[in-house]
Amino acid sequence: MRAALIVIMGTVLALSGCSASTPPQAPRADSTAPVIAPGRPGEQAKTLSPAEAATAVPAPTANAADIKYVQDMVIHHRQALDMALLAPSRADSAKLKSLADRIKAAQGPEIQYMTTWLREQEQKVPDHHAAHEGMPGMATPEQIEALKAAKGKDFDQMFLQLMINHHLGALKMSERVLAGGSHIKIEELANDVSVTQMAEIRRMQEMQTPR
Repeated sequence: MRAALIVIMGTVLALSGCSASTPPQAPRADSTAPVIAPGRPGEQAKTLSPAEAATAVPAPTANAADIKYVQDMVIHHRQALDMALLAPSRADSAKLKSLADRIKAAQGPEIQYMTTWLREQEQKVPDHHAAHEGMPGMATPEQIEALKAAKGKDFDQMFLQLMINHHLGALKMSERVLAGGSHIKIEELANDVSVTQMAEIRRMQEMQTPR
């Protein structure tokens, strides 16, 4: 990742030219040493030039992509919590109830983190019922009403399908901000969301598979 750049400083000292009165020079900022940027999972590391390395590290300054991601993800997470809150009284599977509890445990604090970050950036925190047309993975109002009306195994299957799609949408949103964002904290958040939700997608897909 860009935030984990490994700088290889190949400083070679000519021992014959050194003396007690001539201390070794410290590496200079304009060194031409190569910079190795580890790739994302499944990707190879890249060698960057000093000029590329200078712009590769995320900054503590937010851009429009960061702001949009966080505002949209607040809305996205809130719907996931609304869906997860239905599970204890409607689900048949104990595994599904446990999964829903983990979703609440992960996404609740993330919502708090994101709303605090938006206020620090002096940006608007979305209303709880803010519009979400076109946002990847979001369930429609009709789907949410159908989920509320379902019980038992019907609820389980509907919940799993909706939540898998919901998580896939979050992965798309995270991919976008990783490509276009600039704030290091939002990059870290997007990576955390991607790792957590990918693991949950695999678990939900296994729960869908007939035993």
